[in-house]
Amino acid sequence: MRFPRSSGTLVHPTSFPGKYGIGDFGSEARSFIDFLETTRQSIWQILPLTPTGYGNSPYASYSAFAGNSYLIAPDILLEKNLLTKKEVSETELPSKVEVDYEKAFKNKDQLFKLASERFYSNLSIEDEKEFKLFKKQNKFWLDDYTLFMACGLDKGMQPWNTWEKSLAQRDPEALRKAKKKFKKEIAHQYWLQFEFSNQWTALKKYANKKGIRVIGDIPIFVDHNSADVWANPQYFEVDKKGNRKLVAGVPPDYFSKTGQLWGNPLYKWKVLEDDGFSWWVERFKHMFSICDAIRVDHFRGFDAYWEIKASEKTAENGRWVKGPGEKLFDTILEKCGELPILAEDLGFVTEGVEKLRDKYNFPGMKIIQFAFDSDSTNSFLPHNYPQNCVVYSGTHDNDTSIGWYNSAPEVEKHRVRVYTRSNGSEPNWEFIRLGMYSVADQAIFPLQDFMGLNESHRSNIPGTSSGNWIWRYTKEMLLEVDNDRILDLVVNTNRK
Repeated sequence: MRFPRSSGTLVHPTSFPGKYGIGDFGSEARSFIDFLETTRQSIWQILPLTPTGYGNSPYASYSAFAGNSYLIAPDILLEKNLLTKKEVSETELPSKVEVDYEKAFKNKDQLFKLASERFYSNLSIEDEKEFKLFKKQNKFWLDDYTLFMACGLDKGMQPWNTWEKSLAQRDPEALRKAKKKFKKEIAHQYWLQFEFSNQWTALKKYANKKGIRVIGDIPIFVDHNSADVWANPQYFEVDKKGNRKLVAGVPPDYFSKTGQLWGNPLYKWKVLEDDGFSWWVERFKHMFSICDAIRVDHFRGFDAYWEIKASEKTAENGRWVKGPGEKLFDTILEKCGELPILAEDLGFVTEGVEKLRDKYNFPGMKIIQFAFDSDSTNSFLPHNYPQNCVVYSGTHDNDTSIGWYNSAPEVEKHRVRVYTRSNGSEPNWEFIRLGMYSVADQAIFPLQDFMGLNESHRSNIPGTSSGNWIWRYTKEMLLEVDNDRILDLVVNTNRK
């Protein structure tokens, strides 16, 4: 589908200010949406909302369906009388420009246990009805996820293939015993997902009422240590013991000389196809139910993907294998109807990727930071854009625009100054201006660029495993953004 000419901001909820060490769905999330409304932006783009695993990356999750319970706002639980003021105030932390995962997780775990117990002990008829409906609507993934988390937490979240054989291989008797043994924790996990769903739905409605659409993010691959692989090993390249055989990554590219060895188990696409791609259909249905549109990460992997043996230490030694392509998207189109999808088509884009993207009219991505390493034919320069695309100054995987400019080779800085007819003193605003005035249907910019922040505020450095996903802003930082400058650009470029 084609999206209207519009603009917006990229920021993940973990980056919101707040009193609990990590951003959440509380009042600061609404303050951010109010900022979008004030500046007449109509898009809020987020990263995956799923539970984070290793390295706190939203792209390494315990589930492709579940919600990250640490985004639940204690203040909303207070309003629901599931927590007391004293309990909440005792867990408050200073609002800093970094997420304090360790303290946030510890404090929120304590609060959520209390809230969960009160929810069950004071369950009204109406709440019970809604709770049962939620469990029924999400049965495809929810039962397996709650059991996976209960078992995993009992074992320190060690990979499921290291659990006792009977449980790892889902022996029916072992599953029955685990459900009985972990009955209380399973009930808690059900409540966490129910509360996450309620809070997220309310926040999304708040945005939608103000004319703001939410663009979610769906990673192509899932983490090995996830409920998805444990519950559906037949769909993944794992052996009978659950060990990975073939894994995902990308060959050497702009980001890394040795490529990126992601380590996610690859799919058994023939098995998935024979099953009518049911797992993927359910995944897209779920995403369309919680977001207005979806950015499909690593879209090229659906045309062809880089296959690496699990024993390899880098992504250099691998091979390209044909992906499911049109068969998958024809099925999803048939089952889901209209597909509001943005295709992350960065990296080495082949004719096959372009053909797949264009068949379904999915807009691709253009990154302004990539535009100045060659001549005027560079496809990332705005004068070369097609209308059906999304332009970004940078993404969550890039430096901030000021950080990029400060570290760029002098020849690229020179090209920036010539192209923008500027002295290079405000590369963030020059890139925002280029994107806004381009023909691209959508123009989306990281909040860091609107704030004029340097490299110390970037979200992620691909290929590294620590120090990522920690960026937050403070209330004052959002108040200091030049709203009038954004508003002028929105009005002058006819974006809505």
